[in-house]
Amino acid sequence: MTVMASEPTERRPFESIQLLGMRFDCVTMDSVLALAGDFIRSGKPHHIVTGDASMVVSASQDPELSRIITNADLVTPDGAGILWATRRVGTPVPAKVSGVDISERLIALSGEKGWRIFFFGAAPGVADQAAVRMRERYPQAQIVGTRDGFFKAEDEPAIIAQIREARPDILLLALGIPKQEKFIARHREALGVPVMIGVGGTLDVFSGTVKRAPVWMQNIGLEWLYRTASDPKRRIKKLSLLPKFCIMAFRAGKAGN
Repeated sequence: MTVMASEPTERRPFESIQLLGMRFDCVTMDSVLALAGDFIRSGKPHHIVTGDASMVVSASQDPELSRIITNADLVTPDGAGILWATRRVGTPVPAKVSGVDISERLIALSGEKGWRIFFFGAAPGVADQAAVRMRERYPQAQIVGTRDGFFKAEDEPAIIAQIREARPDILLLALGIPKQEKFIARHREALGVPVMIGVGGTLDVFSGTVKRAPVWMQNIGLEWLYRTASDPKRRIKKLSLLPKFCIMAFRAGKAGN
């Protein structure tokens, strides 16, 4: 099925750059959280994309995914590779704003702000365990529903009904690239959730199934290496795209010199 991506619902209040054919927005964590609050207050559905190196390569090969990203309401730079490549081509973005970090900050704020959050994705039991662990960490967190990411096309109407019944303000989808982005684009209006974010392996991290890298490795951009070493079989597809991304960035940087 081809997804016809919706147009963004508001004018984007930030500058954007193009990296290897993919849009990235020049935002920080604080500005993303402020925008999420604006999106929730609007009551209209919004799609936030967290773009990493593997997504850049995938979008270059998948016109449908490329259209979805172009029409998303916000595209954040997720990963050290993106920061390196934007510097390489001469259009640096201010900071890495990853899906796992956005998700945790939204959960931490949800009690104070009254934001209702739904976890959707990962293997059976992972979203439930993620909810348990995040409630332990943030006792006031407003996590209002969970659903695993194993389903068939005919299950989608029931999934949409389950999410709508929970009335979340924020939907975190951990279905992997590009499945999560295409699900949001396909059902954006039917879901009607003000903030929908594809967050990849975030629920695995929250559940404890996958451990995050030490803070020092996060700070110097080596979290991808830690994750690969911890679970090479699950990361091999993403890892295989990194050489392609580096080649694309080197060629673009050379052309710009």
